[in-house]
Amino acid sequence: MRIDEQRGFVLHRHAYGETSVLLEVFTAQFGRAGLIAKGVRRPGRAFAGANLRPFQPLLLSWTQRGDLGTLVGAEPLPPHMDLRGNAIWCGFYVNELLLRLLHRHEGHADLYASYEAALQALALEGCQEPILRVFEKRMLAALGYGLLLSHDRSGCAIDADAQYVYGVGEGPVAAAEAGAVNGIAVRGSTLLALLAEEWSDPRQLREAKALLRVLVDELLGDKRLHTRSLFRALRAPPPE
Repeated sequence: MRIDEQRGFVLHRHAYGETSVLLEVFTAQFGRAGLIAKGVRRPGRAFAGANLRPFQPLLLSWTQRGDLGTLVGAEPLPPHMDLRGNAIWCGFYVNELLLRLLHRHEGHADLYASYEAALQALALEGCQEPILRVFEKRMLAALGYGLLLSHDRSGCAIDADAQYVYGVGEGPVAAAEAGAVNGIAVRGSTLLALLAEEWSDPRQLREAKALLRVLVDELLGDKRLHTRSLFRALRAPPPE
C-alpha cells in the first residue's frame, strides 16, 4: 500500500544498516509510524531537500508492508520550527511521551493538532511550563483519559476556594469527604485553571504539574522517560 503526502513530524531517528535510518514519525491520519529512509547516510543522499529530524513539519509519502514502511518522499513544510536552548529539551520530552504512549498505526487527529501547537509555542516562547501542562492535559484526553475538571465526583461544580483530592481513575473529591481516597491534593482554582488553560499564579502550575505527573506515570507504567533524567541533570548544581 502506498500512502502519499501526509503532514507529519519525525519523533526519533537512529541508524539502520550501513546507510539508512529508521524514523519514528507522527502524522494526523496514520498516527505513529515506523519508516525506513534508505540511503540517507551516504554521499548524495536521498531526500536532500528535507530535514529528516525532529520539529520540522514534513510532507511524507511511503509504502507500507507489515509494521515498517519505506519512505519514498519527504518535503519540508512551513513554518520552520526553530527550537532553541531549553525549548529543544522540552520538545524532546513531548516527543518521548508520544513514543512511549502511542501504538503504531492509530490515527490521532486532535492529538496531532495539539502537538503541532505545542511545538509552535515552544519555538515562539521557549520552554514554558504552561505549554507542557496544556499538552499533557490534551494528550490524556486524546488517549481516553481526560481529566474531570469542572465538577467533582459527586457532580458538584468545582469551587475555586475549596480543597480537593484527585484520585486516579476517580476524579476530584472534596477534601473533607475524601476519606481513604488515594490521590493528589489540589486546589479548586488549579483544576479550573487546567480547564481554562489559563494560569494566575505559580502555585497552580506546581499543583498541575504534580497532578499530571501522577496521571501520565499511571499510563507509562514501568516505561521510563529519559528526558526527565536529562532535565534533572541540567538543573543540578555544578560539581564543586
